[in-house]
Amino acid sequence: MRRLKVIVFFLGILIAIFLLVMKTPSGLTRAGQNAIVIFVFAVTMWITGVIPLPVTGITVFALLPLFKVLPVKTVFSLFGSDAVFFILGAFILAAAMLKTKLSTRFALHFLSFFDRTSISLFTAVFVFSAFLAFWMPEHAVAALMLPVVLEIAGGLKLTPRKETFGKMLFLAIAWGAIVGGVATFLGGARNPLAVGMLYENYNIMISFSKWMLAVVPIVIIILFIVWILMRVVFKIDVADVSGARRSLVKKMDEMGKISKAELVTAVIIIFTIIAWIFFSSYIGLAVIALLGSLLLFVFKIVNWKDIENYINWGIILMYGGAIALGSALEISGAAQWLAKTIIGERVFSPYLFVLVISFISIILTEGMSNVATVACILPIAFSLGKSFGINPIVVTFAVAVPSGLAFCFPISTPANAIAFSSGYYRIKDSLKLGIFLNIISFLIFNLMARFYWPVIGLKP
Repeated sequence: MRRLKVIVFFLGILIAIFLLVMKTPSGLTRAGQNAIVIFVFAVTMWITGVIPLPVTGITVFALLPLFKVLPVKTVFSLFGSDAVFFILGAFILAAAMLKTKLSTRFALHFLSFFDRTSISLFTAVFVFSAFLAFWMPEHAVAALMLPVVLEIAGGLKLTPRKETFGKMLFLAIAWGAIVGGVATFLGGARNPLAVGMLYENYNIMISFSKWMLAVVPIVIIILFIVWILMRVVFKIDVADVSGARRSLVKKMDEMGKISKAELVTAVIIIFTIIAWIFFSSYIGLAVIALLGSLLLFVFKIVNWKDIENYINWGIILMYGGAIALGSALEISGAAQWLAKTIIGERVFSPYLFVLVISFISIILTEGMSNVATVACILPIAFSLGKSFGINPIVVTFAVAVPSGLAFCFPISTPANAIAFSSGYYRIKDSLKLGIFLNIISFLIFNLMARFYWPVIGLKP
């Protein structure tokens, strides 16, 4: 993998230099050509990780005005996208859950109801990881669940990389969080990034409830199939789970009674979620997220020092760079030129288009950040979709949802990396089923796009 990344790095840099010095092709402006150069550079950096992903985002902000793709004011105004502030607000809410340990208490109580058999314990870890990822970033879910499941593994006296049940428990954290994370805007930055790019390009906003209506049924089906396949492929080799029960009871006793801070946090988050579902179409997701965050400060649940420690500021910088790059490709005409060059005079059916775009997204996300996948694919997909007269909302879903379904490698998503850090399974264990899960998820997504979405009025 490392050798492949070295090859990709040098190849990407050579292509960028060649594109920079070559004569501007017919139908493309010089600004558009420079936008493509920056696009190739950014994609190369995001794939190889030679420089940190957030630094690539910052570099994009510097290069766009430097190469005269967009004016300075336009470039930096793009960082003020409401989707950026939605992510910020969502991160603050998640930080409050982690700081007060509300999410840990919730996890312990939930798991304690399902600790009678090995199957029920595995199911509880898997389902709860997925459910939490509906409401907080998947990497935060994995970080929260890891110490809890390590306690369970210790209580069961599991040996890293030995018992199959240990592998199942830690893969359940990662895969539950990954699948659950595509269900709402809160599971990861890629979903609000995609929605933000849709709004920047078409002035169309997908509401919180509309996203859930389109995606939650897909998530439920994928979760059910992943659960079945994990039970079939990984044979459970632990019968007595009484040690896990003792570990959970001990942990709950250590936490004591629920605190006032936990109760206030729970109330604020519940009302924020209700507002997202029912009022996001009227006042916007970002406004609701920021108001919910403000209440956390008003009631002194968190202070700014807490936020500085808990929030991944790098993701926000990378997100801003991705928004700016996508807009630059569209405004400069580069995305349209690339789309025309790729398709020529060929004509695709709408569903074949969704099939191809979702396939590219699910493949790319195994080798690069899912946020980077959305940033790279969506601008071109919008232009391609425009050529075929395809609903841009469908295009957004076709890129955002598959790009979140990465099951194979630790590098694919932070949830995978965190679960892998436990040491309880090898990469070959995740590959054993992960590749097949990619295929199954791809097929389910496209079948639902073909037969379910038209029923709810979402047609290509």
